[in-house]
Amino acid sequence: MNDPMKKADLPPGLWGKAKLAAEHTPHRRNRAVDLFRAVAIGLVVLGHWFLVAPQIVDGEVRLAVLLVEAPWTQYATWLFQVMPVFFFVGGYANAISWTSVRHDASKRREWASSRLTRLLVPIVPLVLIWAYGAAVAKWVGIPIEIIDAASQAALVPVWFLAVYIMITVVVPASVWIWDRIGPVSVLALMAGAITVDMIAFGYKLGWLRWVNYGFIWMAVHQMGFWWQSQRHVTPPWFFIVLVGVIWMVLLIAGFGFPVAMISVPGAEISNTRPPTTAMFAIGCIHIGILLALEVPVKKWLANVSPWAAVIAVNQMIMTVYLWHITVLIVLIGVSLLADGVGLRLSPGTTEWWVLRPIWIALLAAGLIPFVSLFRRFETVGKTEKRMRPGYAQAFLGALLACVGLVVLALNGIGASYALGFNPYAVVLVAVGVWIATGMFPMRR
Repeated sequence: MNDPMKKADLPPGLWGKAKLAAEHTPHRRNRAVDLFRAVAIGLVVLGHWFLVAPQIVDGEVRLAVLLVEAPWTQYATWLFQVMPVFFFVGGYANAISWTSVRHDASKRREWASSRLTRLLVPIVPLVLIWAYGAAVAKWVGIPIEIIDAASQAALVPVWFLAVYIMITVVVPASVWIWDRIGPVSVLALMAGAITVDMIAFGYKLGWLRWVNYGFIWMAVHQMGFWWQSQRHVTPPWFFIVLVGVIWMVLLIAGFGFPVAMISVPGAEISNTRPPTTAMFAIGCIHIGILLALEVPVKKWLANVSPWAAVIAVNQMIMTVYLWHITVLIVLIGVSLLADGVGLRLSPGTTEWWVLRPIWIALLAAGLIPFVSLFRRFETVGKTEKRMRPGYAQAFLGALLACVGLVVLALNGIGASYALGFNPYAVVLVAVGVWIATGMFPMRR
């Protein structure tokens, strides 16, 4: 009764379930993985809330980007660009999950669908609600440009998620490769990424850079296999950090790569879209630090209360990630209704920074009802006993859904269409999720 976490503003019953799960967690589980995932997503959310700096200019709302308004903040992206951590811990978790079922034919066939359910299902309400909202907004006369800008910002989180989903569905193949060549797979992928950067920049073949979505993120994911492996010893943490630092200095100081690890509007080159090998460099720095912290973190999480807190956070982490920019858009709308309060300061000024804690607190409070409403979609099918689709169906569904997600992330909801949203992209997402998760049974 005196546990302060019970008084936290969380969905009903979440803390009690988390504490029960914490008390029954096997000791062999690497609990640091779960904490690292939660911290990584938390930094992404916080980074986005700082990055997007709405401002009223000449009577209109402008979604300014802090990296442009205050260029010195581009160095802060070295801390907040933690997507490599997400792929790293994902590789660890996927390796354990696939290893646990690979020798059971029935579980092996259903693995991809089961793994994809928590990744895909929570996306559906986000896309459908934005489609409905865009249709209503267009009907009441809100300019198409505003609808598309707001929706594109809100749907940015699905960009990296689409990449992660496709890397997840090829885990059976990537584990097969790992079993045969081990750490060489990481080196081979990195050699491929470096080669792509050299050719693409050297011969001005910008289209070739998109190949690095596969090379770089697969390399980081394979490093997660390395971490989990019992046969291959992970390099010392300080060596991994040193490799990252040297590579960062070489790219930025030697070859003129951007300082920012996040895309900066107007910049000629982006380190993230498509990714350069600078993403692998910053990933090595973060991964090395995490490995250095692993042992003390595991000891701390052996206690029930902190471990229960980590479980509770991870039960809503996808919801927080998917909806955090939508909350930002909603707060901007509320501010406009309140005569633009909080939106009349120039981003990056002293006054603007002084008010940031209040702004972040309001965003955090605004996220609570969204978590309460949509967290349930993270647990859909978790305990449900039903026949799931086989690998081919799951792969097809994931592919269709990811095509739709990429279109929406690049172009926004598509308010210029007659319905007020892009029906093709929305249908691709909905049908893809439907197929991949087994709601649309197909013969196996």
